[in-house]
Amino acid sequence: MEWYYAKNNRQEGPVPGEALRAMIGSGEVAPTDLVWREGMAEWSPAGEVTELTGDGSGQTIPIPAPSGGSQIPQAVPPVWQIAPTGPPPTNSMAIISMICGIIGMSAPCLCGIPVIASIVAIIMGHIARGEIRNAGGTQGGGGMALAGLILGYVGAGIFIGLFAIGFVMEAVSP
Repeated sequence: MEWYYAKNNRQEGPVPGEALRAMIGSGEVAPTDLVWREGMAEWSPAGEVTELTGDGSGQTIPIPAPSGGSQIPQAVPPVWQIAPTGPPPTNSMAIISMICGIIGMSAPCLCGIPVIASIVAIIMGHIARGEIRNAGGTQGGGGMALAGLILGYVGAGIFIGLFAIGFVMEAVSP
């Protein structure tokens, strides 16, 4: 029978029953450390499981008390502690890309700032998408980076178009 045990708030195992009995006997697994095997309803202290502390005759084998007084029982292993997890943190370059893309689209007459913002949005958007792709799911913000890229390219395209129109108008005017 395969057993699992909790030591220092970490789940260990599986280990064979004989090996776990030996670890209990040597003190490596304390009587207050939690143990579990398939078929058990819940984790139990090792010292209370007669399968592990008995010699097969129904007699309980005495387990030495922990040195230095009583031991505080271990907490339930992480398998039973489900920590709430949220979305991964957003890549900061993705945020910068989106903000610069918005600035590049919404401020057409601020002395070249929109052109610079559009260029920054494009550069940061590409960097952010590469970092997010290489992060293996530990970073979010792919949508923001894409939005920044699109807005940056559209903003740059608008300014290039306006520049071209102005250049042609200047050349054609008398």
